[in-house]
Amino acid sequence: MKNTFVETASRQKSRFSVLVAEDDPLTKRLLEKKLKDWGYTVLKAEDGNKALKTIKQPEVRMAILDWMMPGLEGPEICSKLRQSKKPKYTYIILLTARDTSFDIIQGLEAGADDYMTKPINFMELRARLKTAHRILELEDNLIKAQKKLLKLATMDSLTGAWNRRTILSFIREELERFKREKNPFGLLMIDLDNFKNINDSYGHQAGDAVLKNIVKMLKKNLRPFDRIGRYGGDELLILLPNCNIFNTGIIATRLLEHIRKNKINFRHRATLSATLSIGGTSTDSISQPNLVKLIRTADRALYLAKKLGRDRVTLFGDSIKMEAKEKKNARKEKR
Repeated sequence: MKNTFVETASRQKSRFSVLVAEDDPLTKRLLEKKLKDWGYTVLKAEDGNKALKTIKQPEVRMAILDWMMPGLEGPEICSKLRQSKKPKYTYIILLTARDTSFDIIQGLEAGADDYMTKPINFMELRARLKTAHRILELEDNLIKAQKKLLKLATMDSLTGAWNRRTILSFIREELERFKREKNPFGLLMIDLDNFKNINDSYGHQAGDAVLKNIVKMLKKNLRPFDRIGRYGGDELLILLPNCNIFNTGIIATRLLEHIRKNKINFRHRATLSATLSIGGTSTDSISQPNLVKLIRTADRALYLAKKLGRDRVTLFGDSIKMEAKEKKNARKEKR
C-alpha cells in the first residue's frame, strides 16, 4: 500500500504520448495501466496497419511495438516510419520473445531504438522510457536552439524584419522563379521621412521604437507571402511576388495611406505622425531584370519621391528610360 501511494504521489503528466501496439489483450491492458500510472497519455493499436497510421501522428513521440502482430510486424513499422518525413523523432521500443543476436540486430537495423524481451519487466520498462524521455527532450531543445540561431542569422534584431542578406537572397530566389515561370514580382524601397529629426528630437531609443512600429504596421498590411527586410538604417525593402507594376503601385499606395492615417507609438504612450517615401519597380517593367538593376531602379524611384517632397509613391520602369528622364530633369533645373 505504501509503495502504491509513493508511486501515485510522484506521478507527473508527461508531455509525450505513447503508442502501445500489442495484439495480446492481457499484455495490452497491463501496459496501458502502468503507463497511465506513470503519467503517460496512451494510444492503442491491435494490429500493425493501425499502429503505423497512429505512430505518424505528431503527438506520438514514443511507441512500444510488439514484434509479432497481424498485418505489419514491428520491424516493418519501424522501417516505414523512418522512411517517412515525420517532423519530430519517435522513440521506438520493440517487444519480442526473440533474444538472439541476429534478431536484436534485425530489429535495431529496421529503425528501433531499443528492445525488451517478454515477459515484460515493468521496472526496467519504466527506466527505459525515462531514457527515451530524456533523449526526446534533448532533441527538442536542440531543434529550438537551431531555430533560435537561424532567427539570429536571418532576422533584423531591432525590427523583426528579415536582415539585408536574407531579403536580398529572397529577391534572387524570386528572380530565378521569374525566369522559369515568367510571373512578375514587384520591389519597394521605403524610407521613413525625416527620421533624423525623430532621433534628434526624441533620442535614438524613440527612433528605434518608431522604426519597429512602422515595420509592424507594414507587416499587417502585406500578404502572408510578401517579404519585408531592413536594407539599412531606416530603409526597408518589400518583395511582392506575383505583382506587375500596376499591382505594385496599388500595394505601395495602400501602405503609404495606412502609415499616414495612423499614429506611431513610442516611449510611454507618446505618439507622433509619420510618413513614408516609397520607390518601386517590377520585373515586367524592366528589360532583362537582375538584382542590381532592380535595387538601383527602386532606389532611384525612392530618391525622386523624396526630391518631390516625400510622403508619396514613385514607380520607375526600365533603367534606360529612367536615366533619360533624370537627364531631362537635370537640364530643366540648369535652365
